[in-house]
Amino acid sequence: MLQWIFLIGLLALLASAYKIGTGTALGRASATGERLHSLPGYYGAYTVLWAAFPALVLIAIWAILQGGLIEGIIVSELPEKLRVLPENELGLVMNDVRNIAAGAFGTGDDVDPAVKAAAMHLRSLEDMSSWAMLAAALAAAAAGLFLARKRLEPEFRARNQVERIVMWFLMGSSTIAILTTVGIVLSLLFEAWRFFEQIPPLDFLFGLEWSPQTAIRDDQVGSSGAFGAIPVFAGTMLISLLAMMVAAPIGLFAAIYMAEYASPRFRAIVKPVLEILAGIPTVVYGFFAALTMAPFFREMGDLLGFDVASQSALAAGVVMGVMIIPFVSSLSDDVITAVPRSLREGSYGLGATKSETIRKVIIPAALPGIVGSLLLAVSRAIGETMIVVMAAGLSANLTGNPFEAVTTVTVQIVTLLVGDQEFDSAKTLAAFALGLVLFFVTLILNVIALHVVRKYREQYD
Repeated sequence: MLQWIFLIGLLALLASAYKIGTGTALGRASATGERLHSLPGYYGAYTVLWAAFPALVLIAIWAILQGGLIEGIIVSELPEKLRVLPENELGLVMNDVRNIAAGAFGTGDDVDPAVKAAAMHLRSLEDMSSWAMLAAALAAAAAGLFLARKRLEPEFRARNQVERIVMWFLMGSSTIAILTTVGIVLSLLFEAWRFFEQIPPLDFLFGLEWSPQTAIRDDQVGSSGAFGAIPVFAGTMLISLLAMMVAAPIGLFAAIYMAEYASPRFRAIVKPVLEILAGIPTVVYGFFAALTMAPFFREMGDLLGFDVASQSALAAGVVMGVMIIPFVSSLSDDVITAVPRSLREGSYGLGATKSETIRKVIIPAALPGIVGSLLLAVSRAIGETMIVVMAAGLSANLTGNPFEAVTTVTVQIVTLLVGDQEFDSAKTLAAFALGLVLFFVTLILNVIALHVVRKYREQYD
């Protein structure tokens, strides 16, 4: 409820700031007879920005500091027997306090009275802090509004100031995106480096056996695992290849038909229906693959004399291909439709047929966008997990036979990180090594696609 009150109050204040800004600028211009440098809306936008920025900064700082300060107060007021507990046990006590304060646990007689009292105090402090933050944020917004209003003279360059603020905001957003990417890469590199300190990189990259099982004790069975990732990479490539063999031709042909042959009414109905495939949860595709396609392929294999496993790369690849058809068809349809009409008319004027125009003019002109759609589809196939888990299994088999069970990089990453893990064993750190290799594979695919796009774009610009 408090969040809604704050949101409504802030929006009302910003709307008032916009109206005050435009009204002040117009009133001072009419009083002095001068002409406004910018449109009235820019003066209102400038006032809104000055009102919103201090409030949002204050909220961000408050949110960062609030949790640690409040929990420090709660810990200092706990009984001596709880304060002297080891750090991990004290963390469990504070977790119980937070859960009780949030209403996740009951407050019956089985709960320690000290913990119950701490939870009630925590809830009261959080409520008090939230109301204080609301008042402080609204006061900061009002102060920003007051300062901005003082500068709204007719000669004030409001448009320049607003555009400069927007530019800095866009630069900040770009910087955050870049720093996030750098942080992801550095985290992968750091953890992968720890893994390669235990497992030689050549054994990981070129080993032919994947069995990442490590034991807690040296005398325990399975204390030495095998971390050869070739079977995992081979399974990823096999399933992705099968998926693209389904998605690429069907998606591309569907895009050509909808862009060049279908009537507007048919296109308006079929394209949204086709894009529904992209909105189906992947777990639903996994159920479909495991309960329908896998038995179907197994029965067909029995009829034709092939030995098809209950969980096979074929079932996972085909269903995954159906899932990524919209990524190919929708994007390819858009880029084919965007090809200039003059290219089509020029081809028809030279006597080419419709099919010849599509093959020799439209497809080459739209090739950069088609390559982009295929790259997106490949990335989607490589990163899929649920379908592989449910239809292809977890067996790291080094095989090119689509009738056998295989696994992929993403499935192994999930498997290695499930449950309570210690991030100092080769078994857990292997997930980061797999993620690092997957990152570089995706990077190489992007570089290849960029090269193709540049090559053909120069030809048709």
